[in-house]
Amino acid sequence: MTPASAGFIYFAIVFAAGFVLGAVRTLWLAPALGEAAATLLELPVILGLSWLACLALLRRMKVKARASDRFVMGATAFALLIGAEIALGLGPMSRSFGEQLGAMTSTAGLIGLAGQILFAAFPLLALILRRRA
Repeated sequence: MTPASAGFIYFAIVFAAGFVLGAVRTLWLAPALGEAAATLLELPVILGLSWLACLALLRRMKVKARASDRFVMGATAFALLIGAEIALGLGPMSRSFGEQLGAMTSTAGLIGLAGQILFAAFPLLALILRRRA
């Protein structure tokens, strides 16, 4: 399987989990705690699920232990995730592009972006940790 295909599946798994967790965050946690605190509570859960999904896909899809392949997997997943986030904002959430960018650069949005960058780095991080073991 190609690294880009693995990245697509990685994105799909994490996006589905994030969709469910995002609903919980938006409907229940954010009204009670505020958007930033709710995002901080959600982040370790989604990153833990992302790490497990990443490791499982690396094994199952036999993504080569080369930095370039791992980078392509993570970059593909990241690009798809950002694209999906923008599409959801413009579509179902009925935001303008400016409003969507504002949401993505709010405190909660920047916390989420940091998590998305970590999510994208996990395939490469798994390689680095494997080489040190």
